[in-house]
Amino acid sequence: MAYEILENNSGENQLILAGIRDNGTIIARTIQRILKEIAGPLSTRLISISLDKRNPGPVTLSETLPFDDQVVIVIDDVAMSGKTLLYAMKPFLDFHPRKIESLVLVERTHKTFPVQPDYTGLSLSTTLQEHIYVEVDGDLVKGAWLE
Repeated sequence: MAYEILENNSGENQLILAGIRDNGTIIARTIQRILKEIAGPLSTRLISISLDKRNPGPVTLSETLPFDDQVVIVIDDVAMSGKTLLYAMKPFLDFHPRKIESLVLVERTHKTFPVQPDYTGLSLSTTLQEHIYVEVDGDLVKGAWLE
């Protein structure tokens, strides 16, 4: 996914990686580390997004930057309905970013909101009763499984 980000954002000087707490932030940190290894002079900035995933309301950012004319990539672990990703983009719309993209480790096929991730690690067809768990240990994604 880091290579796709690099390819789709060639010519950019900086990317803002916005991870949705908690797992999304860990995935964003991993993507940031890989981009530093492969991207040379590309600068990345990591911020965290906090919101209630079950009942989104207020969305807070770990820091407010000048998002005007920036590329923002919103990152989460699992996308099911698209609701969390849509709400997580809300604070960036108070600015005029050049573009907003989204990245998820696992995408499920139950969209009820008009959100299609730009970068997907794995796409699964599941039932509504099944749940995907992403296991992290510190800053390391250990795996994902379907239950």
